[in-house]
Amino acid sequence: MTTVLISGASVAGPALAYWLRRHGLTPTVVERAPAPRTGGQAIDIRGTALDVVDRMDLLAPLREVRTRMRGMSMLDGDGNEIMRSTEHAMSSGRLDSDDIEVLREDLTALLYERTRQDVEYVFGDSITTVEQDEHGVRVTFERAEPRTFDLVVGADGLHSTVRRLAFGPEAEFVHHLGTYLSVFTADNFLGLDDWQVWVHEGRAGGGIYPVRGNTEVRVNLGFEAEPIPYDYRDLDQQRRLIAEHCGGLRWEVPRLLDAMWKAPDFYFDAMAQVRMDSWSRGRVTLLGDAGYCASPLSGQGTSLALVGAYVLAAELAAGDLAPALARYEARMRPFVALNQALATENPGGPASEESVERAKNAITL
Repeated sequence: MTTVLISGASVAGPALAYWLRRHGLTPTVVERAPAPRTGGQAIDIRGTALDVVDRMDLLAPLREVRTRMRGMSMLDGDGNEIMRSTEHAMSSGRLDSDDIEVLREDLTALLYERTRQDVEYVFGDSITTVEQDEHGVRVTFERAEPRTFDLVVGADGLHSTVRRLAFGPEAEFVHHLGTYLSVFTADNFLGLDDWQVWVHEGRAGGGIYPVRGNTEVRVNLGFEAEPIPYDYRDLDQQRRLIAEHCGGLRWEVPRLLDAMWKAPDFYFDAMAQVRMDSWSRGRVTLLGDAGYCASPLSGQGTSLALVGAYVLAAELAAGDLAPALARYEARMRPFVALNQALATENPGGPASEESVERAKNAITL
């Protein structure tokens, strides 16, 4: 086996491409977006995932661009402070931890720069069909000519096209966790100085934290709700959902909602987990959120993607395809289970520090 098609160029896909090249295989990455995506929230790299980025020589660059929070405040719906901490932040956990919090776009940019010279990237395209036999997988694309690969990897997120094509409808695998979340960029009109502010009332709330030397903020606004039918490509429909459900919040939320309509990087989705009996079907396998999304509520999605990429590449390099995929699942499943459990351990709040510590280190490389 030598050729691997990876769908998705966020974190899991480029990380897998890096390790496949290190093992002498030939990856191709296809990505629907026209270029590496920008925007997104702050994400955490914890525990064993730190070992992975260290082996990629990315630990020092990531520490250079990490967030530098001094603490956080929790406000009620009117903006009255009801709690503050200089020991931990809602987005990243303990501030004295060795774990790293960075913006998603900074991590994806570093991964892309580390791989773009010797990995084929196909931007602005996506997979339309996969047909496999004992010799390979024939893939058709929206734009490019059909090609055949030895393996196809879906690293294309919660709404994975590869998973749908190879395993079946999304509804069979995606489990709603009762919350919807938006993320977007705005000017730092609050004057936040390395300090997070979180506001919550009833079934709605959000958080604001400064980035880029306090020149801008990333805004998270969300609400609790049962599953809502919506078009995940209709951004204005998603903005209306946030405005409807978060419009009752006061304080500075009206200004944040106004900024939402102008933000070029608006993102919205359900907090959900992907649970599957198997991540592989013949010559197709899944990686990261596509196969075992833990949701942002766990704080471990990025770490699962990085560790999963390392383990999958190592097993593929070690032997025949079917046994390699079986070993990948056997090694990753206990790690995934502990990290998915973080999202549901304490509904409405973070998991305990003890649970996070155990989960983030629950696998060795």
